Amino acid sequence: MSLKIISERFRRFAIRECRGSSELYEQLSLNVAEDEEILRLASAARSGQPIPNLLFGAVHYLLLKGYTHELREFYGSIVDRPRNPQHAFPYFRDFCIHYQEDITAMLTNKLVQTNEVRRCAYLYPSFCFIYDMVKKPLSLIEIGTSAGLQLAWDKYRYDYGSHVTYGNPHSNVLIASEVRGERFPFLLPKSPPIAERIGIDLHVNDLQNEEDCLWMQALIWPEHKERRELFQKAARCLQQTPVRFIEGDGIALLPNIVATIPEDTIICVFHTHVANQIPDKAKQLLIKQIREIGQMRDIFHLYNNMWDTKLHLDYFIDGIEHNEIVAETDGHARWFRWELDHS
Repeated sequence: MSLKIISERFRRFAIRECRGSSELYEQLSLNVAEDEEILRLASAARSGQPIPNLLFGAVHYLLLKGYTHELREFYGSIVDRPRNPQHAFPYFRDFCIHYQEDITAMLTNKLVQTNEVRRCAYLYPSFCFIYDMVKKPLSLIEIGTSAGLQLAWDKYRYDYGSHVTYGNPHSNVLIASEVRGERFPFLLPKSPPIAERIGIDLHVNDLQNEEDCLWMQALIWPEHKERRELFQKAARCLQQTPVRFIEGDGIALLPNIVATIPEDTIICVFHTHVANQIPDKAKQLLIKQIREIGQMRDIFHLYNNMWDTKLHLDYFIDGIEHNEIVAETDGHARWFRWELDHS
């Protein structure tokens, strides 16, 4: 990939994703976009990976691991009073050059596997919609599961600003998100029943493994204290939740996994902010497989970042295909705009 393309990705990352959410990453991205030496370092990233997330995650990981450098003083995840982000880039650049070998090793070996727990805020109404339609326990299959935190969405409690909470009333994992627009989603007071949870990924992050856990935390942006706290609470919750993890290509494995799902449950394949890392040919194969399965039994496919940023729901009932746009969502699920009609 040319440095020009990588530069544009950092510039786009700064404006579209970081602005209003992380001033540190916005400032670093804009500066990296103009720095040929750091762009060349970033070009070592694994094919198909979101390069800005991977580079910033690698640097954050090394800082969290205890690497000594003044750059630490700009990270709210490390110090109580971080320095002004507008002055951070010279220190970031020096850190990258000083630890170039270690950063390159991470760029070539690590995957961006963010487990953004707050995205469950829009998964909950989506699965409520599905359960209300079929009235069967849900068998969940998550492609690109990372550590599996989203597979425990039914164990969390949800606040949509209406002074009422939904989901598990006893959970200490409280997820708050703003519902924008004129439509409010259909919400069951308590979580729908789950029959099975299956998480598939090329590398499943084991939260009992110190390195995996630290990498997951490094992918959380430095200013996002609430995200870190949610991650830690959800991780503890997941320890009490049975999940069948499978390492491998989720698309290739899907037909065989589906064959093990009991007929008296409904198959729910889902993935959030994963499809942008999937090649177009593999995306087409996934859609083909869902259609083939849909001719044999009912199945739901909930996803975003396949063709656009919106949340989509494709499903087959009695062999008939349905395609719905569910919502427009913020990347970290601070808000979503519900579009699905429940009638």
